[in-house]
Formats: sequence, structure tokens, C-alpha cells
Amino acid sequence: MAGVSLSASQARRIALGAQGFDQRRPTGRVDRRHLRRVFDRMGLIQIDSVNVLVRSQELPLFARLGPHPRGLIDDASADGELFEYWVHEASHVPTDHHHLYRWRMRSPHRWGVFRKLIADRPDFIEKVYAHVAENGPIVAGELKQRIGKKGTWWDYDDGKVALEALFHEGRVGARRRPNDFARMYDIAERMIPADILDRPTPPEHEARKELLVLAAKHHGVATLTELADYHRQGNPPVRPLIPELVEEGRLVEVDVEGWSKPGYLHPDAATPRRISARALLSPFDPVVWNRDRIEQMFGFRYRIEIYVPKPKREYGYYVLPFLLGDKLVARVDLKADRSNRTLLVQSAWGEPGIPEGEVAHELAAELALMAGWLGLERVQVMGAGNLSAALAGAVDRVAS
Repeated sequence: MAGVSLSASQARRIALGAQGFDQRRPTGRVDRRHLRRVFDRMGLIQIDSVNVLVRSQELPLFARLGPHPRGLIDDASADGELFEYWVHEASHVPTDHHHLYRWRMRSPHRWGVFRKLIADRPDFIEKVYAHVAENGPIVAGELKQRIGKKGTWWDYDDGKVALEALFHEGRVGARRRPNDFARMYDIAERMIPADILDRPTPPEHEARKELLVLAAKHHGVATLTELADYHRQGNPPVRPLIPELVEEGRLVEVDVEGWSKPGYLHPDAATPRRISARALLSPFDPVVWNRDRIEQMFGFRYRIEIYVPKPKREYGYYVLPFLLGDKLVARVDLKADRSNRTLLVQSAWGEPGIPEGEVAHELAAELALMAGWLGLERVQVMGAGNLSAALAGAVDRVAS
């Protein structure tokens, strides 16, 4: 396959197909089988706590499956199919991949405060572990109520750090408490199935290579940096592994139109003839989480503006890109006004040269679908943005 070249359009379709957007959404009951298919395509779902619309980890499922039971991830986690770990930041990951992260569990924590506590107070760490083993599952806030008095040997801040250090080491696992999103910690043996924990641990070198191949599968085609970033491996440790994988035939080096760096294609990646997707994408969806990648692949400049002061925001607070076909054609700043049962479109912006009427119609239909899934009764367009007028009219037509 030497000398393989891809057009920009082919690369875009390969990438979207790899993420599951070459498939139509299910029309019947959505269940665990569909969740497994999504994880087979995505590999992980990043977790984020912002709830102005809905927790971000729910959005990738909606983008690919449409309306679905909102407890799918929680139920799969409770049954031991998924676990939470630091992968692409905090992420839900199939427990089948647990062994591929053990090298990270055994490596020093990336934050100094954790390394310092582990080095300075190892006995304290063990006491926290013993407490979790005896009393888990617990949330960090419960520790000061259960152990000693504040100001003696226990301190909430150190307790939280200890729990997170144990979580990093894989000795303690965590699941999210549904009502307030807090991490509930318990020992790994009660979180991860025994047959998973008993699997042999591969050498770090081999585990990193497996993660790169998985990243290629999920991206379809990507640069070295994008492959490394999928599981937050970093470029220096994986750079020498890429030639090995190419030599083994597990990656195919390709030239992609418009790319300044080599691309790497998964050998099983399909090139869909057409992508007929319609989806609102979480800011943390793998399609858009690498900002340089989407700018290169889609010509779409995107930044998260949650932490930008309001006067300096360009598009809004919680802005979702809108995928139509194989292009990112618009973006909307969304908020769930739960007390008034309304999905608010605080701004709507179309990309230059789009067919405005068609995009507004499809976006209005997707917003109505999302509102129904979230238990909201209506969609209201607030007026800001160059697509808002057309979208407001389309929303009225969809509602009528």
C-alpha cells in the first residue's frame, strides 16, 4: 500500500465513518447492544461536569443513537462493562481495555500534589485504602464524618488527594453518583470484574502500541499527534512506535490532501461513499475535541468559551457544532431551561456559504428531537447569530 494518497473529502468521510456516522440511527428500542456498538467505534466517552444543557458524556450517544434511555452508561458501569479512568481526561472506558492502562496506573501521577502526598505520607494512603475497603463505596465528603475529628490526622483536602492517588493507581475505582455527579469510590475488586483484573498485564511498550492502533481505528485516519492525543499518551513516548506499527502493517502511512504532516490510516478503515449524518456534537466529542484536527479536516475553527469572560465570547457559553452530511455547517449555544421546560438557543451561527434554509430546517428538527429526549416541551431561539432568524422560522414550522 505504499504511496497511498487520500483526498480531503475521503479523509473526512473515513474519519466520520470510523466514529459511527456512516450508520443510520436505530429506529426501534435502544439498548445495551447499541451502547456497545458506539463504544466499539469511539473507544471511550469523555466525562465533563458542566450541566447547562446535559452532562457532556450523554451527548455522544444522542449524536449517534438519537433518543435513548439516559441510564445506559450508568447501568453498563454498574454491571462492570465500563469503568472510569484518566484516559482522554476523565473517561468512560470498556473494562475489556483495563489491562492497556496498567502502565499508567504504575507510573508517577502527573500532578505534584499527588506525588508529594504519596512520598510523604504512605501510611496515610494505606489508611484511606483500608477505610474504603471496609466502608466503600464512599464519596470524598463522607471521609471527615467517618474518621476522627477535623484537625487530627484527617483532613478533607488530603483525603480527597489520597482517594485520587489510589484511583490513579487503579487500586480504587469510581462511579458517578447520579443525583450530584460526585465520584463514589470503592476498591477495584468491587468495581472491575475478576476475570478482567486477572488478565495478564502487557509490557508498557506493547500496551502503548495497542492504544495507538485503537486510536487509528477510532479516528480512521490521523496524524501522529492525533493518535497520541486520543488516549493522552503524548508524542515523545509514541513517536518511535509508529514506524514499528507501519512495518507490522498495523498502520498505513498516507498522504492526505491539505495536510502538512503524514497521516496514518487504520488498515481496516472503510471509505464511505457518502455520509448522511445529522448531529449536534458535544465540545468533548472525539470528532471535535482536537481543535487543530477539525480546522484542518473541516475548515471549522472551534474553541470552548466556557471559561472566557462573557464580553469576550465570540459565539456563546456552551456551543455545539452541527454536523450535516460530512460537513460542520453551523454552531448553536444551547441551554436547558428546565423550570420552563424549554430548550433555549441563545445564539445560532452558520458557516459561510451554507444553504441557509436547508441547514435551518435540519437543525430545527434535531433541536426538537433533543428537546423531546430531555423532557423539554419547546425550543426557543433567542435571536443572536447570523442563523437565528432562519432557525426561528424553521423551529416554528417544525413545531406546527
